[in-house]
Amino acid sequence: MSFDLVLFGGTGDLAWRKLMPALFQAFRHGTLPAGGRIIAVARDDLSDEQYRSLIQARFDSVDLAKRPSTDEFARFAALLHYLRMDLAKAEDYQRLAELLNARAADSVVMYVATAPSLFTNVCEQIADVGLNGPNTRVVLEKPLGHDLASNQAINDTLRRVLKEEQVFRIDHYLGKPSVQNLFALRFGNALFEPLWRRETIANIQITIAEELGVESRGAFYDQTGALRDMVQNHALQLLCAIGMEPPINSSANAIRDEKLKVLQSLKPWTLETIGQHVIRGQYAAGTHQGQAVPGYTQEKGVPPGSTTETFVALRTEILNWRWAGVPFYIRTGKRLAGRDAHIVINFRPVPHPIFKTPVGAANRLVINLQPKDGLELHLMAQGAAQHQAEPTLSQVHLNLDFDQRFGAERVGAYERLLLDVIAGRLNLFVRSDEQEEAWRWVEPILQYWKNDPAGPRPYAAGSWGPRAASAMIARDGHCWSEEM
Repeated sequence: MSFDLVLFGGTGDLAWRKLMPALFQAFRHGTLPAGGRIIAVARDDLSDEQYRSLIQARFDSVDLAKRPSTDEFARFAALLHYLRMDLAKAEDYQRLAELLNARAADSVVMYVATAPSLFTNVCEQIADVGLNGPNTRVVLEKPLGHDLASNQAINDTLRRVLKEEQVFRIDHYLGKPSVQNLFALRFGNALFEPLWRRETIANIQITIAEELGVESRGAFYDQTGALRDMVQNHALQLLCAIGMEPPINSSANAIRDEKLKVLQSLKPWTLETIGQHVIRGQYAAGTHQGQAVPGYTQEKGVPPGSTTETFVALRTEILNWRWAGVPFYIRTGKRLAGRDAHIVINFRPVPHPIFKTPVGAANRLVINLQPKDGLELHLMAQGAAQHQAEPTLSQVHLNLDFDQRFGAERVGAYERLLLDVIAGRLNLFVRSDEQEEAWRWVEPILQYWKNDPAGPRPYAAGSWGPRAASAMIARDGHCWSEEM
């Protein structure tokens, strides 16, 4: 199957840091379809050879295992082409159309890796030159808007020029192997599904923690914040995967229908619940790996006195029969104590204990997303021989490391998602109604913060966030995973 992949923003950070390494890995693994052509588009005045040299130099910055040898890159580079374009000029889109129409590939992928403000313009312009035919697929990166109204405006434009099945709203978390195994865990095994409900589960925690600060992205991040950057998309998609009902089959719409139901079932916010159950924070100066690091407002590009949040912790519920009364806790932030993304399923204690157990001990399932990738099942067991009338149990755990088990068979998130776009598989992409429902749910929080003079709570870089986040979960008698 021949394909053309047009990469708008072809000299940008995302292109060389994520997309080109992912495309090369697919090429190396032999999964990139034959007959492909990758056309990078940007304003720089470059020839094909100059662009290939630029990408080759950038590969020196990727992980050693993902760097091509000289021979490998020479073969991969034959796929790379470059077209200088000013995305504001209609005549440049006409030149693109002539280039693509001359080859008439089986599928054309338009990956819009540009500033979000250009999304609608690019989509309208490709439609104006007839590049929105049925074999065209358009990939859009987050954020798609900054609130519900702007997201709906983008989607309205997309509907005028493209069909829903042509739009691939990418969330790279859905392409992670560990998230794929979350679906497999739930719907490919008989072991857990009977337990996946309010009668046996006490609470569920989702943590996406980053060690790094905003680095060189201060100006961009200050217009976004942790709620828009991580909760509205990544964290809510994970919550949907945990909370959704089994779909009738593995088709894209069957899966997305069930995720939409979860978003529609999230407990609505009130002023009182936002004040009690949503904690926002901003990192202050602290240490990272023994080195002093600045606070958020001292970062390059961040205005003094900024009230943008770098940390969010919240409590919510899914209001349906399966989950009624089970709290879901979400926590994400920058400059935290470690880089760690995981989901913890905390089960209820046994209804009638006949053994002594550690205080607060209960079974739990930990789904590790990054940097570890696998499952941990925490159980109670009796260790050394005991002669007491009432034996004491201690915690043990079974550890399944997917990287050790599958090794080289693992496929990275962007590699998986790019191959799915080329093949036209929508399962791991977000539908417009899902995205709008997620914005609809977070918008009351954004409105509350606009009128909240208190601003975000400070927390030291290298900590686990504001103490108020621990107090919030403690009010329910629970604690975060690192405090167990």
